[in-house]
Amino acid sequence: MTETAPGPSSASGPGPLRPMMRRDRASAALGMRVEADEPGRAVVSMLVREDMTNGFDITHGGLVFTLADTAFAIVCNEDERVTVAGGADITFLKSTRAGQTLTATGVRRARNGRTGLYDITVTDETGDVVAEFRGRSITTDRPFPDEEPS
Repeated sequence: MTETAPGPSSASGPGPLRPMMRRDRASAALGMRVEADEPGRAVVSMLVREDMTNGFDITHGGLVFTLADTAFAIVCNEDERVTVAGGADITFLKSTRAGQTLTATGVRRARNGRTGLYDITVTDETGDVVAEFRGRSITTDRPFPDEEPS
């Protein structure tokens, strides 16, 4: 039997994590915390660890993208329909280092039929903008996976 890590932790604000996030082993492994989960808005934070830095001792861009992508996943899955990324772009504006806390705040810009547009801003603990991410979503007919037994 393979043991899996629990999903990301929830800060005291949003209440219990939704099933999608309870099953998200990647975000959990990176220590992400869901700070807010509201219709049209999501906030996720992550402490940058030493093993998250690249050869220049700065936070690996792929991990900044992953943090933003997690906030995107939460904000675009507002209902019971499975919604996935149709595409995303990121602009890196400031480098960060181990020991810093990054926060991704995602907001819905538009949702029409099966498509949506979302902006996610990643900031450091001082409020400086680290990256801007724009995600495009597609709502599928895919069923949600069954809950894993506890």
